[in-house]
Amino acid sequence: MTATPAPALPAPHAWLRDRSLPAKAAAVAFGAAVLTASSHVSVPMVPVPMTMQTLAVTLAGALYGWRLGGLTILFWLALGAFGLPVFSGGTGGIERFFGPTGGYLVAFPVAGAVTGWLVGRGWDGRRAGLAFAAMLAGNALCLAIGGGWLAAMIGAQKALAAGVLPFLPGAALKAALGAALLKALALYGRARP
Repeated sequence: MTATPAPALPAPHAWLRDRSLPAKAAAVAFGAAVLTASSHVSVPMVPVPMTMQTLAVTLAGALYGWRLGGLTILFWLALGAFGLPVFSGGTGGIERFFGPTGGYLVAFPVAGAVTGWLVGRGWDGRRAGLAFAAMLAGNALCLAIGGGWLAAMIGAQKALAAGVLPFLPGAALKAALGAALLKALALYGRARP
């Protein structure tokens, strides 16, 4: 007697693929609300506190797919650009895109889209290591693009010391949390009849 392999599961974002335009618009609005909420969550860590923004960004890509996830993040950024207090610390405004954190903001839709693209190609919760790698790739992109932007403003060494290295432990932790969520969703999908 041979065991029957578990059926292949669709990517986490497959649930949105065939939804109506109003349902997708509602998903984008919900995603922007989650991104806003994540910006206001600060976890004390050494040497810097950790917000949940990049976790929400990578999950938007992973759960919505690279296109809709990227669009959700762009919508959230537009809300912030128009002055709504959706960014960390309850801030907003176009000036945030030209200051020291501008590179991180610009990196968010890229990071979400790349994470979604990887998850759509099987780097999802079915294999925890690949899910972690997909989430870590999104976090790394945020740090690389944001750090590069900051380096243009204050120099490479200062940017690395202030804008990249202190955030590495948080990036790894958020990647692990995101991968655990994707793994839980995969297990839930496998358990459903």
